[in-house]
Amino acid sequence: MHGHGGYDSDFSDDEPCGESNKRKKRTVEDDLLLKKPFQKEKPGKVAHKQVAAELLDREEARNRRFHLIAMDAYQRHTKFVNDYILYYGGKKEDFRRSGENDKTDMDIIRENHRFLWNEEDEMDMNWEKKLAKKYYDKLFKEYCIADLSRYKENKFGFRWRVEKEVISGKGQFFCGNKCCDEKQDLKSWEVNFGYVEHGEKRNALVKLRLCQECSFKLNFHHRRKEVKSKKRKDKTKKDHEESSHKKSRLSSVEETSQKKEKGHSSSKKSEKSMNRNSDEDEGTSESELWKGPLPETDEKSQEEEFDDYFQDLFL
Repeated sequence: MHGHGGYDSDFSDDEPCGESNKRKKRTVEDDLLLKKPFQKEKPGKVAHKQVAAELLDREEARNRRFHLIAMDAYQRHTKFVNDYILYYGGKKEDFRRSGENDKTDMDIIRENHRFLWNEEDEMDMNWEKKLAKKYYDKLFKEYCIADLSRYKENKFGFRWRVEKEVISGKGQFFCGNKCCDEKQDLKSWEVNFGYVEHGEKRNALVKLRLCQECSFKLNFHHRRKEVKSKKRKDKTKKDHEESSHKKSRLSSVEETSQKKEKGHSSSKKSEKSMNRNSDEDEGTSESELWKGPLPETDEKSQEEEFDDYFQDLFL
């Protein structure tokens, strides 16, 4: 007591207890600061039954979630249906949906398809009309494919060609009748097609390429307009003019031959004179040939030849 400099205190016994109290307070304050808002108080030595049940429920829910995520949509659906039937009763047939009102894309196109689209038709477009318009834009509208099965009733069906038919040549290099594949003697026809579409009567001018037999069916009641290329018309005119010119030449030659025969019967002198005249004429004609060069013919360029070729194809 007196070994520390001779000083003494009445509160020397209470000093260690005060320091322990201060440490306890500090630990409590630190625990309060470090405690998270969602953290629960630590249980005692033995957990309560309710706490144990909650922990088991959490583990089971975690396992179920893991199994559901591992499944695909169909397996998940069948599991839920089976669980519903197990707990609430019923049959699987009650969960099957009816497919009476189901429609495919082709059904929608058939309902909204139009042979020709106008500006009025393109107003107030919904997704069904847009689908039909998109299909219409993919069709090839140069030549038609015809259905002539009811030609005796004067009823015909026409539709535009698809890509496969254009590649194979159906409707242009083969007969345009859907039941005919004739390749020779094809003719182009122009038909005023009258039809009723969505309760509205319309007309359209279409082109067809048909063989002789199918052309007869098309013109069974009255003759349609036949389309010919300009080249063929010019050729026919030229052929007609050349034939008429040849006939006139032949007639002139026949007249001269008749005159020669008469001259032979009259006298021999006239024969000699005619022969001399004929020789002179031949000489003059030969001399005219050698007077100058032959008249030049206009040679067509490669582009013009291609244009003429494609005009013949498209008619």
